[in-house]
Amino acid sequence: MNRFQWITKNVAMPEIDIPVMEQWIAEVARSHGKVAHELTYIFCDDEEIISVNRQYLQHDYYTDIITFDYTRGKLLRGDMYISLDTVASNAEAVGATYDQELRRVIIHGILHLCGINDKGPGEREIMEMNENRALAMLENLECV
Repeated sequence: MNRFQWITKNVAMPEIDIPVMEQWIAEVARSHGKVAHELTYIFCDDEEIISVNRQYLQHDYYTDIITFDYTRGKLLRGDMYISLDTVASNAEAVGATYDQELRRVIIHGILHLCGINDKGPGEREIMEMNENRALAMLENLECV
């Protein structure tokens, strides 16, 4: 079985280098003592993400990513819905490129599966630190 699945729903597949992304995700997981095992990315639009948010989390708002965590021990398992619409609007809001923001969101889900949260006091800063560390790992991979 392929450890990774890359699916689209109502959107075109973003232009990402999937082998590099998979290597990066595996390395980030390893750096947290985990193994990337069964991971599914579902790229979608805002209408799909709000539908998922309402149906499964009873939240009535748009978001960039929803992570469903099925991790067992060190084996990371999860489904990650990413709204490409929200990624684009967030990139504009924070002054990042679309590609930069998409990469941040892709790894954000993995960090959640590794046990890093971002809702409680001080947790957002810890998440951002880990995102930045992971993004630096990607830069090193792409330079090789």
